[in-house]
Amino acid sequence: MQLNTVIFDMDGLLVDSEPLWEKATEEVFKQYGVSLSNEQYTTTTGLRTKEFVQWWFRHFNIGDEELARAEKSIIDIVIDKVEQQGNMMPGVHYIINFFHEKNFKIGLASSSPQRLIDVTLKLTGIGPYINATASAEHLAYGKPHPQVYLNCAEALGSNPYECLCFEDSFNGLIAAKAAKMKCVMVPHHSQMKDERFGAADLRLSSLQNFGELHFNLMKR
Repeated sequence: MQLNTVIFDMDGLLVDSEPLWEKATEEVFKQYGVSLSNEQYTTTTGLRTKEFVQWWFRHFNIGDEELARAEKSIIDIVIDKVEQQGNMMPGVHYIINFFHEKNFKIGLASSSPQRLIDVTLKLTGIGPYINATASAEHLAYGKPHPQVYLNCAEALGSNPYECLCFEDSFNGLIAAKAAKMKCVMVPHHSQMKDERFGAADLRLSSLQNFGELHFNLMKR
């Protein structure tokens, strides 16, 4: 099948929100006497907040009765931080325009809540170009499960084999590949040499580096 659809992850790919998630986590976890190293935090990047909190609360033997409150606190802090100090990643307008000019259907599939998706679309100004969004917030499983990508493709009226995804996390990469979609990885510069990203169809240092040559390779 011919590619006609592109689906983007959001956090860390379109908006530089990962440092804000990390700061919000640090603020909330501090209330429970817990601190994560950068290496620990990175291992759970791409998970939904609920699963992220659950994973570390169980790791540090914190009771489940605090899960919902901690999750809500982190999300509320992140939304406020994105609204106040969020920055677009390099190449966002370029890559959206690249596929818009090719008449591609354009979607966004994120582990984050819909209200953060809406804030990000407003911040970046790409809302008018996005044909469908999908949040894993209320799904039975988030990334690395493929459901959020499958839901986005369905909302766009696309077959998964017609979809090209852009991701920045390993959990997102697994989700995209499990959905039978092609995937371009744009990881944080500190993770560019991570061997796990060899599962991607292409690995780039920035969205703005994607060009016609790469596009033609993806069509094969």
